[in-house]
Amino acid sequence: MPENVRAEIADTGLVEAVLFAAGNPMSVKEIAHIIERDVLGTQNIITRLQQELDERKSGLTLRQVAGGYQLATRPEAFGTVERLSQVVDRKISAPTMETLSIIAFKQPITKAEIENIRGVRIERALQKLIELELVAEVGRKPVLGRPILYGTTATFLRCFGINTLEDLPDLPTTEEAVAGLDNEQLELFQEVQHLQEAQEMENDEEKE
Repeated sequence: MPENVRAEIADTGLVEAVLFAAGNPMSVKEIAHIIERDVLGTQNIITRLQQELDERKSGLTLRQVAGGYQLATRPEAFGTVERLSQVVDRKISAPTMETLSIIAFKQPITKAEIENIRGVRIERALQKLIELELVAEVGRKPVLGRPILYGTTATFLRCFGINTLEDLPDLPTTEEAVAGLDNEQLELFQEVQHLQEAQEMENDEEKE
């Protein structure tokens, strides 16, 4: 950003703009790198930004989540913002719905585990589900790297008209699923099965 333009924007304004553009939570270190400030100074700016949002009775607030900060709707504005769904097209694409289905039935689940099931990257689909508040971070998996675990939300239950996750329909058996495949899908399914069997045999040989 040109210095003459940046000089006209307060530090709190810079942080607000960065968090607005990011959407996802950002750590203080990440924000500091973007606005070219030290970590302690950035933390002070974040504190001042929250004070400014409160003083001007902004509809936004700062939420501290997953080790970072995120701009979020102030709770008092939820009722008004919910009415936005009446005029905004919120259709979910097929790939996004597939991702939501996996999360609903396999939760809590990591991004890598979802991608392993779908066989494709899911950044956009996952971000869309988070934006729609159908999916949220629910913890960290206790393994190396402690990846984020995702699960469905109360909004998901309301949207699909169910009281609890126990009300979700049972998944079809393998036989039932195969019976509904066309020839091309069946060939792909069999190919995947053969690959899995080969991988299992290879793993067994390595153990021996």
